[in-house]
Amino acid sequence: MAIEIMLSVRETIEQRELQYLSPYSCPSLRTKGRAVQEEPCPIRTAFQRDRNRIVYCKAFRRLKYKTQVFLSPTGDHYRTRLTHTLEVSEIARTLGRALFLNEDLLEAIALGHDLGHTPFGHAGEAVLNELMSGGFSHSRQSLRVVDVLENDGMGLNLTYEVRDGIIKHSKGYGEVLPASGKGMPQTAEGCVVRYGDIIAYLAHDLDDAIRSGVIAEADIPAPCQEILGKKHSRRIVSMVEGVLAGTAPQGDHLVFGVEERIGQAMQELRQFLYDNVYRAEQVHNEFVKASKILRELFGYFMENQEFLDSFMGSYAESTSHERRVGDFVASMTDRYAQDMYQKIFWPKTRV
Repeated sequence: MAIEIMLSVRETIEQRELQYLSPYSCPSLRTKGRAVQEEPCPIRTAFQRDRNRIVYCKAFRRLKYKTQVFLSPTGDHYRTRLTHTLEVSEIARTLGRALFLNEDLLEAIALGHDLGHTPFGHAGEAVLNELMSGGFSHSRQSLRVVDVLENDGMGLNLTYEVRDGIIKHSKGYGEVLPASGKGMPQTAEGCVVRYGDIIAYLAHDLDDAIRSGVIAEADIPAPCQEILGKKHSRRIVSMVEGVLAGTAPQGDHLVFGVEERIGQAMQELRQFLYDNVYRAEQVHNEFVKASKILRELFGYFMENQEFLDSFMGSYAESTSHERRVGDFVASMTDRYAQDMYQKIFWPKTRV
């Protein structure tokens, strides 16, 4: 007599993934696992658990008050680091669904990719990179957040594939997907998040720059408008279509790319934003002020370890004092850094 074996919810999802996901994807059953082995959840796959751990962690909530491009904007509709993260996740899932990749893995990487970002956007990252002896990058810090700093210093114990996607999501000023393949994520899902990241910021940074008055729609290069479109939503769709058109199987993996005309328009738009938005006087002047705040806070914490310990506690005690200072400064939201600066350096009013 045959014995019927009842699968758990998680096992049912895992089996379903094997049936419908692309052979180029990373199904949950094929994860390389965690640094510390855990009992599987009866309901959620490994990547679903990672996504949930990221969403519920403190670093994720702090993204709400971290700058994307514009510091302390007066309008309610400018992007923050949190809304950027959500837009990256949405775009990556759209790409991943079209390619039959693992959306849970995509989402976990996307939601965790900027957890280590500094206050005041890339201005804060540049300051810490200059001040710290080992340099600083937000992608490395994001991995440090999930490995060491979260969960009261215990880390989140995420899977290898999510950690790999987080550390390798950033392309800086370089190619989205280097021809050499050096430094690329080991999963197709990780590669998709890199594209989702750049599509998101090209679209929303342009949108916010127009809203702020830093540029006008008429300033956008004509080829970008003609090829990508004249509306925010159309530009996103065009870039997503460009990635799908430029991506194809090769052997046992996907080779990612962008359709040539769209890729050229994206590169032109990227350069336009660097020249006319990120380096614009209105943006640059605020970054100068933000840089001063972080420099002086960093110096004060380096000279006053007891003061730092009163806020940071015993987290990562085995690391150097400079590393702990870097962790603390990087963790700050914009307003927390401003309030801390005022508390330390402004004269106290006497009644």
